[in-house]
Amino acid sequence: MNRGMWMRVVAYGATLAAGALALRWLDYDRLARSRPGEIYTALIAAAFLALGVFLGMRVFAQPGPAPFDGNPKAVASLGISPRELVVLKELAAGRSNKEIARRLEVSPNTVKTHLARVYEKLGAQRRTDAVNRARELGIIG
Repeated sequence: MNRGMWMRVVAYGATLAAGALALRWLDYDRLARSRPGEIYTALIAAAFLALGVFLGMRVFAQPGPAPFDGNPKAVASLGISPRELVVLKELAAGRSNKEIARRLEVSPNTVKTHLARVYEKLGAQRRTDAVNRARELGIIG
């Protein structure tokens, strides 16, 4: 569960607890006179519950994964242009040349030119070689 979900669960729980306390408050006089020890026990239990939830959120909260940067050093050392990188990512997504051309609003020949340059820079002979090499270098995820 993510943090937003936990916060929502805690908020709903607190709302329900507040409603229950409001209903009990109406009968407080009778309850306070007949069972004062149980009231103190419930208050202490609620305090420890709140403390446990707070500490649990602090201790067990995990940071999100680091954003993928695409290994800019490898991209720069190979001389891959930003447009070639976009074409490579589309290629890795499994799109055909025509699909890439439509998505990037260029001609299929332009896509072929970009792919030829990417193949050359990565030392690849075909699409799968280029994608595998780019993944090995950390250029694409």
